[in-house]
Amino acid sequence: QHVVLYPLVSKSLRNIAAGKDPLEGQRHCCSIAQLHEHYSLGYPDLDELQKNPQPLIFDIEVLKVEAPGSYQQDPWAMTDEEKLQAVPLIHKEGNELYRQGKVQEASAKYYDAIACLKNLQMKEQPGSPDWIELDQKITPLLLNYCQCKLQCEEYYEVLDHCSSILNKYEDNVKAYFKRGKAHAAVWNVAEAQADFAKVLALDPSLRPVVSKELRSLEARLREKDAEDKIRFKGIFSQ
Repeated sequence: QHVVLYPLVSKSLRNIAAGKDPLEGQRHCCSIAQLHEHYSLGYPDLDELQKNPQPLIFDIEVLKVEAPGSYQQDPWAMTDEEKLQAVPLIHKEGNELYRQGKVQEASAKYYDAIACLKNLQMKEQPGSPDWIELDQKITPLLLNYCQCKLQCEEYYEVLDHCSSILNKYEDNVKAYFKRGKAHAAVWNVAEAQADFAKVLALDPSLRPVVSKELRSLEARLREKDAEDKIRFKGIFSQ
């Protein structure tokens, strides 16, 4: 088939394969501007095809056959209504994967659910009732995502996300607790202690859990001090 716009389609497909937004780099404009905008698509073979369009033969390979009703669309391909309906299902799948110990897979599910809601939220006026309602649905998913990242030892991502939650919801105990654990992991001792103190102020019933985290932090600090003394003793004795 003689398909003039195939290079743009191919670029989108390659973006999808790389886990990127399929519309990356594209924007609405007139035909002349579109040609100028896409003078280079980032792939030499597609650039050549765009300059010299020609009939193409497409070979389609069947990778797998799925049972009816088992196919799940990627979030980018869903309508707004489909995104909203998919979120509880994706959330449930993420929880099940987490219970099975598949933390990386669970975090990917939570990320997809967050992406669906963020996409919908971008279409609302910040601070409006609909925007706030979507944000309140995003928050527990983001906390689940942070729990996965804690286990994957990606602490700075946890710090960023929990801080963004606390900038909006100052009484979110789970965000303080997870941020406190992340601070402790990267040796931000004062910040960790402050977050754990906030947890106790908001929910005193969590004292046993917080005490355990503080004891663990103190033990790690003692070990670090002992290691530092040995290290520096060797330096000054030379």
